Amino acid sequence: MTPILSERGYRLIHVILTLAGLYAAYAGLLFFLQRSMIFPRSMIAAATGLSLPKNVDRWMVNTEKETVEAWFMPADDKFQPPCPAVIFSHGNAELIDFWPEYLDQFPKNGVHLLLVEFPGYGRSTGIPSEASITRAMATAYDLLLTQDRVDPTRIILFGRSIGGGAVCSLARIRPSAAMILISTFTSIRSFAVRYGLPPFLVRDPMDNLSFIQQYDHPVLILHGRQDEIIPFDHALQLHSSARISKLISYDSGHNDCPPDWRVFWSDVLAFLAEHRILTDIPHPGP
Repeated sequence: MTPILSERGYRLIHVILTLAGLYAAYAGLLFFLQRSMIFPRSMIAAATGLSLPKNVDRWMVNTEKETVEAWFMPADDKFQPPCPAVIFSHGNAELIDFWPEYLDQFPKNGVHLLLVEFPGYGRSTGIPSEASITRAMATAYDLLLTQDRVDPTRIILFGRSIGGGAVCSLARIRPSAAMILISTFTSIRSFAVRYGLPPFLVRDPMDNLSFIQQYDHPVLILHGRQDEIIPFDHALQLHSSARISKLISYDSGHNDCPPDWRVFWSDVLAFLAEHRILTDIPHPGP
């Protein structure tokens, strides 16, 4: 009886099946390890102590699954409440501890600031994922709106890098007056090709692009033209897809964006004033 395949054909099938098995093992490994890659908590030194900056109230935000730390910086007393408020979500390899000094122009210009930690980061419990971060952000948002000094019609959501995905996810389920996105991606699925994986294997897609297409309020997009982690093309796509948006590019990469904080504050405060979220004349500080 004549064999259906030659010996060479069987060897070829064996090679194909071996390669397919190796790829399946590789894809399976990345599927289970991807959250440690997307949320690399090991890159951040453990938060062993607590040193609250001046004029910061510490909140412990309890969801049904985790307890997440948040820092509230109220607007300066010279501004008549209720005042607008910014909810900020940081990037990877960062903690809320890093940001009060950089973002203190919000309170100085009559805007409350709420810094919300990721689950599992710093002194917060839980495991970071799109679902757990959204749950923590929504719970912190609801707590913020219990404050009489906060104007619920003037909530600004501000995210940096992966924090942009966090605030876009929050904006799907809570109202906001505007968004600020700095060094933010279109979706995590867009990076799957870097690792040779099909996009459907991404467990936390953070699809910012599809959300921006339906967001009815103004969006300020800030991005470095030499961003080596999230290419500038992501900002261009977000800008072209948004209904109301302004794109400002900086001569910077990812981690040094913005390169000049005074320019950054001039851009941000002018945006908020243009859309009447700030009614007092803003001024970027030193």
